[in-house]
Amino acid sequence: MPLGLLYLGLLLAGVASFLLHYVALGRLASRLRQQHPDKWKIIAQDERGLAVSPPMRWMRLQNALRSPVMPALEDPVLNRWRRLWRILPLLAWAFLIAAFALRWITR
Repeated sequence: MPLGLLYLGLLLAGVASFLLHYVALGRLASRLRQQHPDKWKIIAQDERGLAVSPPMRWMRLQNALRSPVMPALEDPVLNRWRRLWRILPLLAWAFLIAAFALRWITR
């Protein structure tokens, strides 16, 4: 039974890490909109000044978060959420792989 609880705990930790990854992305977008509206405008508008579609805005935000521009803003809150945004998927995959390995070993 303790292995079953460990398995469920690892699965839940993996799912929670993925969910927190998306929470971090939302917090990053919110912080950019509020504190750095000129930088957000680059993400949310195209070259003609028209609003981009939500999937395109999501892709542009992903590209901006991977670029060296975000640390250059020197916003500690933004950098903290960006760091979490980068680490949480790796942590989630580690939890899920550990859960699946435990399941494989105990079958």
